[in-house]
Amino acid sequence: MKSKKSIIDDAVSTLQLEAQAILGLIENINDDFVKIIDLIIESEGRVIVTGIGKSAIIAQKIVATFNSTGTPAIFMHAADAVHGDLGMIKKNDIVICISKSGNTPEIKVLTPLLKQAGNIMIGMVGQLNSDLALQADFILNTFVEKEACPHNLAPTTSTTAQLAMGDALAIALLNARNFNEGDFARFHPGGALGKKLYLKAGDIALKNEKPTIHPSASVKDVIIEISQNRLGAVVVIESNVILGIITDGDIRRMLEKHSNLADIKASDLMNPNPKKVDKEVLAMTALDMIKENNITQLLVTDNGTYFGMIHFHDLLQEGII
Repeated sequence: MKSKKSIIDDAVSTLQLEAQAILGLIENINDDFVKIIDLIIESEGRVIVTGIGKSAIIAQKIVATFNSTGTPAIFMHAADAVHGDLGMIKKNDIVICISKSGNTPEIKVLTPLLKQAGNIMIGMVGQLNSDLALQADFILNTFVEKEACPHNLAPTTSTTAQLAMGDALAIALLNARNFNEGDFARFHPGGALGKKLYLKAGDIALKNEKPTIHPSASVKDVIIEISQNRLGAVVVIESNVILGIITDGDIRRMLEKHSNLADIKASDLMNPNPKKVDKEVLAMTALDMIKENNITQLLVTDNGTYFGMIHFHDLLQEGII
């Protein structure tokens, strides 16, 4: 059994080697990289990303990142390509072949077929004198000095370099397309990530009751309204105009100060300057307001009129916190 220090040293060494490999890629970001970005942006087709072994797994991740950031992409396994999957490649598609050595049997069989079909072929490769590098129209050089594997066998540093180069492509393409948060939301409608980008304050308020009280209402009526609607607050309204808000905290503070409640009205309890947000504002912005003002409820308005209320727990339940 290795010592604790030895295990930590192994982990640190691995991370250092992989970090150095990524930094080493910087000098390989050249004119070919720029031309590749331009070609993909101008292309009317998709990006087909292919590879074998661990490079195939990296290819799948790159495809996923491309698709989620506005670049249509498809994964094609290099071994399956020569058994029918070549049929997925269309005339205007651009192919990215990923291989550390560039000389695997599957890649050697695949590259001439791609050339014959006339598709632009980009080689993401670690050996510039390899079959893939010589056949490719453009090269993304992902050369690494050594693998993190002590036997220099298991793909570790090399696949990290491939992954990082794929991310560099994706982000460069994202920025070249002016891909914004709205675009991102369209591709990520599910889960917490999507909600952060499209869910609005009004969407949440619609699910809640609209607790209201007249300014002349008694303390008892205020407490009943707060309790029935389970939002911890009630809005004081007269003639459809928002006058203020009363929270359960206001009730507690009032009870500490007064023993005779008969003459106390809603207007005496309310905060006349409640925090408000328009129904079209993103829920994430509403959350920021709640945090900044150290409150738990926020009024939602529609052109200044009372639309509803959201509670901190609503945002928690939606999963955007």
